[in-house]
Amino acid sequence: MSGKHIFDERILRAYDIRGEVGSSLREEDCYAVGRAYGSYVLRHGGKHICIGFDGRESSPIFAKALLNGLLKSGIDVTMLGIVPTPTVYFAMHHLNLDACVVVTGSHSPITHNGIKMALRKAPFYGGNIQEIGKIAAAGDFENAVGSYSEVDIREKYVDRLLQDYDCGAEFKIIWDAGNGAAGAILDMLTTKLAGEHTILFGDIDSSFPNHHPDPTVEKNLEDLQAEVKKQNADIGIGFDGDADRIGVIDENTNIIWADILMAIYAGEVLKNFPSSHIIADVKSSRVLFDEIKRLGGIPVMWQTGHSVIKAKMKELNSPLAGELAGHICFADKYFGFDDGIYAAIRILNIMGSSGKKLSELTEYFPKTCSTPEIRFEVPEDRKFDVPKEILNNLKSQNNPNWDICDIDGIRLNSSDGWWLLRASNTESVLTARIEAFNQDGLDRLKNMLVAELAKTGIKFPDV
Repeated sequence: MSGKHIFDERILRAYDIRGEVGSSLREEDCYAVGRAYGSYVLRHGGKHICIGFDGRESSPIFAKALLNGLLKSGIDVTMLGIVPTPTVYFAMHHLNLDACVVVTGSHSPITHNGIKMALRKAPFYGGNIQEIGKIAAAGDFENAVGSYSEVDIREKYVDRLLQDYDCGAEFKIIWDAGNGAAGAILDMLTTKLAGEHTILFGDIDSSFPNHHPDPTVEKNLEDLQAEVKKQNADIGIGFDGDADRIGVIDENTNIIWADILMAIYAGEVLKNFPSSHIIADVKSSRVLFDEIKRLGGIPVMWQTGHSVIKAKMKELNSPLAGELAGHICFADKYFGFDDGIYAAIRILNIMGSSGKKLSELTEYFPKTCSTPEIRFEVPEDRKFDVPKEILNNLKSQNNPNWDICDIDGIRLNSSDGWWLLRASNTESVLTARIEAFNQDGLDRLKNMLVAELAKTGIKFPDV
């Protein structure tokens, strides 16, 4: 490909580039991303980029096209091969490189794939991604010849994980790689950890024959729950397709959602970094924000999205940040990027040092009634308008008993609890979550949300 390139506008997302393979996202698009991103990096003082990719069928093909585009722009490229996304982030830090690129579909449908980027050890998102589109559309590329090298960074990455491992106990652990990119790393890691380990679905298979690699969906955790019960294990830990997100099951097979995990992590982090800002997204439980405050931290509710969470983390010099989707970032003694495997190490440390079972670490938190994240499809051209319409209607009612947060969609707080409605930045869906102090309150909040959606012509799903 030479000259100008116009991307399908649907693939330039808020946090990454993502589309349907062979339709909105093709080899030539990946080559153009390489040309445009390489040019952008060079113009911002960078020169050396590492590339990794996940196990989807199209990923090595897309990574090669991306590589060729980067080289053509004059970028020096280090190829890492098939590795989890956090391993690529680690390589950028460890090798002191200017930027990194990952070809990964993460938890998207098997028909999709995507590209994540970081520059100067910071997330690359939003307007930056739109700039890639503008550079390509104008054909405004740098032209030079870059160099190529290959590095197997996996052992160094595992060594860095182990550097912060101080569990002091031998647990029986079930790991679920979900046929994603984490399998080889888990093989290497578990041989060096104390305890007894079972890895489920560790082989890479882009068809995901056992379950889809998304630990935020309950049905995708059923295999992990069953194995924890069968083996009477202490904990079950699962990952998404590129292992930057974590899902956790306690010894009783209960799901410990990421916001409750964050509450546990906050207890450890705030001991060493008192009065620090701890950041969580608008989907997160009130239990988390109350716990951060109880521990002497400063709770910060922020927009959903791993990139914006990481950017806010840098702004506030926060040692811990995360979101309900399972992206959890530690900057107390790690690098501040989302790493599901590292997050696993940290929960094992807390269990070991406390001498408590995972269920015991959560038993003192207030019990609430809540829904999981509810996702429902809406027309792409309406997904941002619907929350705005509802927000305007709620404000017009001027109810003094409501506290409305609109930093990302709508989060309405009342004496019953809260509900959230926001548009996904990556798909044509609205997402909702409801949490209340009791079932009656949950029903009232749900009925309110159903009624507000109906006013805009959108039907809430039967859940």
